[in-house]
Amino acid sequence: MHSFDIVTPDRALEAALRNRIDRKTKPLGALGQLEAVALQVGLIQQTLTPRLTKPQMLVFAGDHGAAKAGVSAYPQDVTWQMVENFLAGGAAINVFARHNGLALSVVDAGVAHDFGEGRDGLIDLKIAPGTANYIEAPAMSTAQCAQAIEQGAGVVLGLAAAGCNVVGFGEMGIGNTASASLITHCLTGLPLADCVGRGTGLDDAGLSRKQALLEQALHRYRAAGGDNDPFRVLAEFGGFEIATMVGAMLAAAEARMVLLIDGFIVSAAALVACRLEPALRDYCIFCHRSAESGHAAQLAAFGAEPLLDLGLRLGEGTGAALAFPLVEAALAFLDEMASFESAGVSDKA
Repeated sequence: MHSFDIVTPDRALEAALRNRIDRKTKPLGALGQLEAVALQVGLIQQTLTPRLTKPQMLVFAGDHGAAKAGVSAYPQDVTWQMVENFLAGGAAINVFARHNGLALSVVDAGVAHDFGEGRDGLIDLKIAPGTANYIEAPAMSTAQCAQAIEQGAGVVLGLAAAGCNVVGFGEMGIGNTASASLITHCLTGLPLADCVGRGTGLDDAGLSRKQALLEQALHRYRAAGGDNDPFRVLAEFGGFEIATMVGAMLAAAEARMVLLIDGFIVSAAALVACRLEPALRDYCIFCHRSAESGHAAQLAAFGAEPLLDLGLRLGEGTGAALAFPLVEAALAFLDEMASFESAGVSDKA
């Protein structure tokens, strides 16, 4: 796996950006989080007039061996059926991406299904038809994990070369909230029970079963000397879609793109990416607060205040697509809004 050269944005421009924001015709701080977004994107792009170009949503799909052990309320076939729904334009993410002007591609990182050759809108990076069952063995080999990261990076390097500078991240994979729970526990130190939620809608008995299975997986890993190294945790418990997304995030930050971070599973990938390369945090806009229980702990670990809190728990990148117009609005006020000077408006006495 090659190393990524992610630089912390130079803060020399910060005073000028803050002054530009503060001199707009409004009370200081009156646009709240939009001001923070304008400042962040200005620093990422190192300009007083940041622009978003060729915005892209990527939905990473993969299957999990542990899904067959019963960590989800839905059968594994739903993964490939939902990928078909994405390709047909019928899912929530398709609707929101269309309405908000985001191009959408689906990445098959490891779905247990053959989609056939040359499907429009599908990027075939399948490593294997799903991961191994991490309750019994590591989800993937270190070689598979490294391959997933490389392949995810490749997709984003292609987008950057085509002029894209903002990427929204989404996912699809039955069982992937369980995977994200284990990753979150290992990388934040929060008790596993606090990282495990109902996912796609488990009842109380299902939730208890899911927790017991994840405790079993964690015990197996710890008994074998497993530590909290981010790459090792990713290989042990991750899905191919999560590992491929990690690579895509690392490449996006290296290319100085804006990363739109969705909910619980995408934030688990971002946790891994940030533990590997801490400077990546500066490129992330956290789009919403998921209703999935472990997401609050992830946001706390990032020190992040998300843009939206709508009780969403769908995944697919829906929160990122919904927040995108707010990021656009932040740059629009920075660019188009009059200053006290230009508008001839009296400033505070």
